[in-house]
This record gives sequence, structure tokens and C-alpha cells, in this order.
Amino acid sequence: MNNYKDFKNKLLKNKSVQKAYKQLGPEFALVEMIIEQRQKLGLTQQQLAKKIGSKQPVISRLEQGTYNPSVKFLQRVATALNAELVISIS
Repeated sequence: MNNYKDFKNKLLKNKSVQKAYKQLGPEFALVEMIIEQRQKLGLTQQQLAKKIGSKQPVISRLEQGTYNPSVKFLQRVATALNAELVISIS
């Protein structure tokens, strides 16, 4: 597999994965944006962790969706990724 999108597309061919993905849509969307921006900047998980004063396993858990980050943490990640954190309830 060449990249994250190829991997995601392969997984989403499975109906049970599709169902779970839809139920966790916002979480997966956030994780996807973080991974894509990190890769776009050419950063490893370790490099991103260093930029925010954390450790690589924390970034790994964040990208796996097994870490429930605070808004403050997400703001640090966004800043390190040269991005803006926007939160909305509609």
C-alpha cells in the first residue's frame, strides 16, 4: 500500500468497517486530517511529538483513534502542523 488513502479505501470495502466508520465519522475525520497534514509536511510521528513537547506513542494513539485528546492538545497539534483548529456544533 502506497499511502493512508489506499489503506483506508481497502478497509472501507468491508461492510462492517464501513458501518463502524460512519458511526465514528467525526473522530475518523479528525484523525484523517491530522495524518494527512503531518504527511504533507513530511513529518514523522516522532517529529510531530517533539514539536508539541510530547512523545511518539501519544501521536500514534491519537492517529489510531485510541486517545481522547483535550482541545488544548489538539490546538498544540494544529499549531505544529501549521493549521488552524476550528470547532463547530451545528
